[in-house]
Amino acid sequence: MKLIKKLLLTAAMALLVVGLASCKKEEAAQGIDDEWIYIGNTATTSGPSSAVGVPFNQAIEGRIAQYNALPAEERYLGGRKIKLITYDDKFSADTGLLLTEKLIYEDKVFALVGHFGTPTVGATIDLMNETGIPMVYAATGINDLYTAEARKGGDGWSIMPVQPIYQTDGRIMAARLLKEKVHGSLTGTGVDTMGAALDSKAKVGVLYTNDDAGKGILDGIKEEFEILKRTESLVEQQIDATSEANLNAAALKMKNEGVEAIIIAANQAPFKAMLSALARNGNTADVFSSYVNADPTAFDTKLTYNFNVYVNAWVDILSEKGQAAAANYVAAVNANPNIDDVTKFALYTNSFGIAGYIAIEVFLAGLAEYDKNYYEEGKDVTWSDFIAAMSANPIDIPMGSTVDFSDGKRWGIANMSLLRYDSTAGAFVLARDFEELVDIEKK
Repeated sequence: MKLIKKLLLTAAMALLVVGLASCKKEEAAQGIDDEWIYIGNTATTSGPSSAVGVPFNQAIEGRIAQYNALPAEERYLGGRKIKLITYDDKFSADTGLLLTEKLIYEDKVFALVGHFGTPTVGATIDLMNETGIPMVYAATGINDLYTAEARKGGDGWSIMPVQPIYQTDGRIMAARLLKEKVHGSLTGTGVDTMGAALDSKAKVGVLYTNDDAGKGILDGIKEEFEILKRTESLVEQQIDATSEANLNAAALKMKNEGVEAIIIAANQAPFKAMLSALARNGNTADVFSSYVNADPTAFDTKLTYNFNVYVNAWVDILSEKGQAAAANYVAAVNANPNIDDVTKFALYTNSFGIAGYIAIEVFLAGLAEYDKNYYEEGKDVTWSDFIAAMSANPIDIPMGSTVDFSDGKRWGIANMSLLRYDSTAGAFVLARDFEELVDIEKK
């Protein structure tokens, strides 16, 4: 177990673990007093990853301030307010584990909300399963979060991922590539964009990084190709984004193998480097990639891209509904009393701020359901009832679709749209609307 490997707990801490393990999920939950509901995370606020963690928490804090300002009768669980306790994990697994233990055992938070980053989330999966503390929204897509059918009280039951898990992300991009008529020369715009279908015998290249993101997405791609009976089509190649020679060799391999479409299974920096290598080496096969790469700055203005580039997307700010939700996000940002107007303005279009806002909104949706169907004055609030409330109905995602935790589904969002990079506009534009994976597979 990671917990045992990483830290030899003191006797006092061990007693706390035993106490939690023996009564978890059914007895009165920690982290709630007469006035407050305490939640926590360890978002990185120093070092390079602070560019993610700082706006993430600023948006959470703004939405909490907005909620806390409501009249008591409009707040949940008897008018209680919410308080966020947060620490800086410095994007370190060891630090993140220690600080998450501090949140659970010392601060005694009710839930982890916006559990932050691949290192800390990966290091605390065992801890969350052991204690049964509810986790709402992980700021990563690692496959360790995925449980197809979690059982009550078992592993994964209290872990409620929202952001698409890499395995699901990989499955959806593979299904889009194989099933959509979006290849080659295109006509039409928006969801009416039309191109050719991929030939049933066409080779498909997968360029993946040797890390959680790359291998996690690759797992999903291979699973989907097996489901759609196309495994013989795959041409896999691991890449090293730190070596230009390696990237050029990978691009040439795809060209020499005659692949007709390529998936880049990687996070932002490797995606950008690989995309440039494909352009430099004369690639013409269309490229598909993860939602994490919906970033126009990945394209080098000095290069010519003679191929279409598509990415999954789970956030919608393009439709009328999406724009209305974006306006609510802006209002939440403006409610944060601890940041100045310049910072607020920068947050309006910050994707990491939007992610933090979604995290707290999903938690609030769970509280709303609890308040409506489970809460009784004088009755203990329990983790078990909160998880049941979270699982009662699909939860609407602001600027997105829905996430469904019913029947033990711990998949994250499995309903995504498809974006295409428009070189004229210098932006990603909608190519296909939000669809469930099962519906894409039927095309």
